[in-house]
Amino acid sequence: MAADRLFGTDGVRGVANIDLTAELALDLSVAAAHVLADAGAFEGHRPVAVLGRDPRASGEFLSAAVAAGLASAGVDVLDVGVLPTPAVAFLTDDLGADLGVMISASHNPMPDNGIKVFARGGIKLDDELEDAIERRMREPWERPVGAGVGRIRPYAQGAERYLEFLAKAAPVRLDGLSVVVDCAHGAASLIAPEALRRAGADVVAIAAEPDGLNINDGVGSTHLEALRKAVVESGADAGIAHDGDADRCLAVSADGSVVDGDQIMAVLALARRAAGTLARDTVVVTVMSNLGFRLAMEREGVHVVETAVGDRYVLEAMRAGGYVLGGEQSGHVVMLDHATTGDGVLTALSLLGRMADTKRSLAELASVMERLPQVLVNVRDVDRGRVETAPGLLAALARAEALLGGQGRVLLRPSGTEPVVRVMVEAPTELVAREVAEQLADVVRVELALG
Repeated sequence: MAADRLFGTDGVRGVANIDLTAELALDLSVAAAHVLADAGAFEGHRPVAVLGRDPRASGEFLSAAVAAGLASAGVDVLDVGVLPTPAVAFLTDDLGADLGVMISASHNPMPDNGIKVFARGGIKLDDELEDAIERRMREPWERPVGAGVGRIRPYAQGAERYLEFLAKAAPVRLDGLSVVVDCAHGAASLIAPEALRRAGADVVAIAAEPDGLNINDGVGSTHLEALRKAVVESGADAGIAHDGDADRCLAVSADGSVVDGDQIMAVLALARRAAGTLARDTVVVTVMSNLGFRLAMEREGVHVVETAVGDRYVLEAMRAGGYVLGGEQSGHVVMLDHATTGDGVLTALSLLGRMADTKRSLAELASVMERLPQVLVNVRDVDRGRVETAPGLLAALARAEALLGGQGRVLLRPSGTEPVVRVMVEAPTELVAREVAEQLADVVRVELALG
């Protein structure tokens, strides 16, 4: 977690039981209840929260701590158990709950975990509310007693309600399509295969046996090798990869080629424009989206709005501009006319639905854009706070941008979810991109060295 702020770009994350302890989880949930109450979210009624988690072992004690904190603050808790993050967001809205809490570190390794908080309607909290929660932690407060304390109850119907929502949101049948889905041993291990089967697809599920320890372990959206192999060996039409909490979706075409989030958004943007459902002919992406995406959308007459990295910022821009499609290269795709956050399973159903509707292969659909070679280097153990001020680094960045000219670009930023500085370079060839990225990474190590 960042040293200067508890909340990152996607909730609070850290190594479970070291950075993210049961005590912190309890204090955080109490403070969240107080801040939302003061904001008027609970006015006139007894508050209710939806609580879910991914299968990580640490999620068991962290969800217990969150439930305890909320109940001690007078909030009734509906515990939906292991479900994807977008399911918790959906249920928060669908059940009329006052807040939702998801325990997950998404694509991070198993020892990590995180806490994401949703406000009424299943909407992620803005920066101001998060800062207010952080300020209110561990403050003295008047505790409810007797009937005033919250009650904690399991809510087993959550999975079925979410599956019914998915079926209505993506009504195109997938009959005749064969799909391999990699569930990352995560929260979608039951939901994703079942949603695809209900839509009519012939489904092979891999990495769908979570044991609390194997989440994201060499599988899922950050490790596509197993999926690529399974798609080719089984002769499937496509492969789908989710991350640990299933708010991401990446894809693999029949020949094993990767189809990333930019390509998925390009396919969906053109499908929606053809159907007349792409609001203002605009799609919202982050600064990490490939230059090839922007060029393709310009050629097709689709406007592109750019935001900072993080699906929360994509969502803010979408709501402000009245847009309905946006997302990230990593596979977070937001369809705001159906969901309040990135939904990997809904994205998969929509992408495969486009294949079924057009009778075209995924490779053909994805060819609408040509990705420029892009190299990303993560530099660890450096001072992330001086990325924008270190003179030597700024000079090296200017030299790199001058070298690439208008045929590529450079992006240098501290990660909001991991203790690294990300160096991203796009160039006409992978060799050039890698050389520039490695040179900049070396400068980062020198200029931002700790101590």
